[in-house]
Amino acid sequence: MPRFIYSFILTIVMPFVPLKLLWRGFKQHEYRQHWAERVGFYNTIVQKPIIWLHCVSVGETRAAEPLIKALQVRYPQHQILLTHGTPTGRDASEALFGDSIQRVYLPYDLPCAVNNFLTHFQPKIGLIMETELWFNLIAACKQNQIPLLLLNARMSEKSFVGYQKLGKLTREGLQNLTAVAAQTITDATRLQHLGAQNISVAGNLKFDVKPPADIANKGAQLRTLLGENRTLFLAASTRAGEEALILKAVEGLDVLTIIVPRHPQRFDEVEALIKKAGFTYLRRSNLRDPAHKNVQVILGDSMGELFSYYAACDFTFIGGSLMPFGGQNLIEAATMGKPILIGEHTFNFADATEKAINAGAAIRVKDVKELRQQIQFLTENKDQCKVLQQAALSFSASATGATKRLMLLIESYLF
Repeated sequence: MPRFIYSFILTIVMPFVPLKLLWRGFKQHEYRQHWAERVGFYNTIVQKPIIWLHCVSVGETRAAEPLIKALQVRYPQHQILLTHGTPTGRDASEALFGDSIQRVYLPYDLPCAVNNFLTHFQPKIGLIMETELWFNLIAACKQNQIPLLLLNARMSEKSFVGYQKLGKLTREGLQNLTAVAAQTITDATRLQHLGAQNISVAGNLKFDVKPPADIANKGAQLRTLLGENRTLFLAASTRAGEEALILKAVEGLDVLTIIVPRHPQRFDEVEALIKKAGFTYLRRSNLRDPAHKNVQVILGDSMGELFSYYAACDFTFIGGSLMPFGGQNLIEAATMGKPILIGEHTFNFADATEKAINAGAAIRVKDVKELRQQIQFLTENKDQCKVLQQAALSFSASATGATKRLMLLIESYLF
């Protein structure tokens, strides 16, 4: 596909975008805000040279935390600009960095919009996190001689097949990137087959993310509210359809189950599901006094507390993996030293998942029956939990160092 056809298709689709934003805004009002930014108009005042990072949503934003902090120390004369694609990503950067950075939405990938963005901010370098390939943006950076690096890059088999179908568009886009730092050799090989050049393997930034300094206290406080003498099972970052399977897995077991949906707009939907299934439950936002012993499920409807949930729980299941969503990040759980259960569908985090399993830090379950068996086993075998906890800590500690490698790469292009 030539790029002009890609741009033509985007132009045709654009009149329908406000309808999509309005629709999503009914469930999450933040989608009704900052529309001008999404088409390339900004009122943000630029006072320092800009280092620009694009972190589309929550996962990329959290993963970029150690890199952003290293950039702030190394380049205090520059302003860090974070661009996002979702309100939750924007909220995450607000919680992590406050006013120490600037944040806006990245515009839709129309030539006029991305040119407005680059003209307004005039970044000295662009850093795109993971797999955000916007072809007009890449071309505009190339034309304006702005170094553009794809960092912490990953390419699942599914994404590889999809980008391969775009042919010339993908190839030229990747070739126009200044450099690519992949998470693994497998990611680097797939990106190279698609046309990327100047590729290195730097590891996964997520392993460098440190738990908040006060997380032990917050975890202890949450544990007190949930029940110090109860077994706490955390189902983290669950996706649509998985909550029903998890409730089936824990039915009748002597555990307090904490379900934290991946997307906040699904909180009410999941609450209705828990209620319909007949479980006694509380929403985290209503948990101010210690939960009654009869409470069976906690709905994690709070934002920015995932580390606290990990700190409080005995063991965890990582969502997005019981059904073919590709899995979610298990590294934060490993960093917290928690035994990890993971489903079969982990193509988005294939390398980290396999390494965690091989290290004895995670256990793969193929279905609801096996999930139930492992929950019951870990509930009854505290010594095995301790073995898994130590393996998780050793696994996460062994894979750090991506931040230093990425900083060396950035320094070679940022003068």
